[in-house]
Amino acid sequence: MWSVSYFDVASTAPLHPVARQALTAALDEGWADPARLYRSGRQARMLLDAARETVAEVLGARADEISFTSSGTQAVQLGMLGALKGNRRRGGRLLHSAVEHSSVLHTAEQHLAEGGEVAVVPVDRLGRVDPAGYDPDERTALAVLQTANHEVGTLQPVAEVAERCREAGVPLLVDAAQSAGRLPVPGGWSLLTASAHKWGGPAGVGVLAVRKGVRYASPLPADERERGRVPGYVNVPAIVAAAASLRAVRAEAEQENARLHALVERIRTEVPRLVPEVEVVGDPARRLPHLVTFSCLYVDGEVLLTELDRAGFAVSSGSSCTSSTLTPSHVLAAMGVLTEGNVRVSLPHGTAEADVARFLDVLPGLVAGVRAPLGLDLPVAAVRQTLVIDALGKLCPLPVIELAKRIGEVAPGGTVAVLADDEAARFDIPAWCGMRAQEYLGEAPATDYGRDRGSAYLVKRVS
Repeated sequence: MWSVSYFDVASTAPLHPVARQALTAALDEGWADPARLYRSGRQARMLLDAARETVAEVLGARADEISFTSSGTQAVQLGMLGALKGNRRRGGRLLHSAVEHSSVLHTAEQHLAEGGEVAVVPVDRLGRVDPAGYDPDERTALAVLQTANHEVGTLQPVAEVAERCREAGVPLLVDAAQSAGRLPVPGGWSLLTASAHKWGGPAGVGVLAVRKGVRYASPLPADERERGRVPGYVNVPAIVAAAASLRAVRAEAEQENARLHALVERIRTEVPRLVPEVEVVGDPARRLPHLVTFSCLYVDGEVLLTELDRAGFAVSSGSSCTSSTLTPSHVLAAMGVLTEGNVRVSLPHGTAEADVARFLDVLPGLVAGVRAPLGLDLPVAAVRQTLVIDALGKLCPLPVIELAKRIGEVAPGGTVAVLADDEAARFDIPAWCGMRAQEYLGEAPATDYGRDRGSAYLVKRVS
């Protein structure tokens, strides 16, 4: 029996050996309150200061610009709210890309509910923003952009966007959660956030860096710790471990990135060859070295992930369209690719070639097994010019599966209307058309087809 191959470091990385050693030592030496003047307090303070300097050096900041939070999410939210409050005299306009982390989206929703303005910058099919889409004006208080996307690994043009923001005098918050430690931090940022458990540090440590001179006003009641930005007692041992592992990961990044990049490139190349009807998503060149996402047509992502888990692989899904969460992935929807049947593979430090080879060996059979009951290969005479498929009440990927099974019932040039009320169909049917070289004609009211709910998605059969 094989051991489980953990391929989900984009969610959280295993604790780095250096972090484990540093944490054990700091539990003995750094347990006291670093704000106290007695010996054990001074010792904790020295460890905290050294950790802050280490993190600042790796991230390209000053030590007095670094504050520690309880998570990357908290760092993003405090950074956004503090920058918006500090720059409220400019106006209430917030800029962010369509594929930011949910922590950004939720903060933007609150800002909008409180009377602010939010502008969302679209991305292309690879998940990348056009720098020209960031158009800060005199009303813009803050712009936000990730260094790399957490679902598909696409790197963003941070430097170009930072230059546009600098010229307009608008602060830019850069979310570096997925790249910190792995890649150099792009310059030009005003605020920077990161999360220790993404690079192999302990969970419960986030980083918020605020450049000197950036207007920032804490959205929380005043507190004397962490420069007034983050209230509460700091976890010195965890922070020490986070800093030690960040330094270790960055030191070994160049060699390890090259090795993981080659393994991911093998997955990107082999999966479409081994598995029919698969699309690899994200930028093939400007990407994180360790992450790849692919979409399998006619597959329920949750079912496939369960089968992979049984086969000994812990992976994630680039789609949140599962039986427990009915909202499609906002990242994949913004890119215009399938929000169903997605598998995200993110390789940890030290991943063996044999593990990737075994993954590629078992994946085709698992996908075939999930698809087997669907009967997609049944021949059907093409005699109709129009066809209505009633998929109301069916969740993704069933509307697309029904379309794939029955489009052969219409002759080339004929039209299929798929009636569906699952939100994912709005994204998945056009994406399916793009992958299968069929023509998507658009959306019509379901009332045109005698139904009182949902929408009709129109597809023209090309061949």
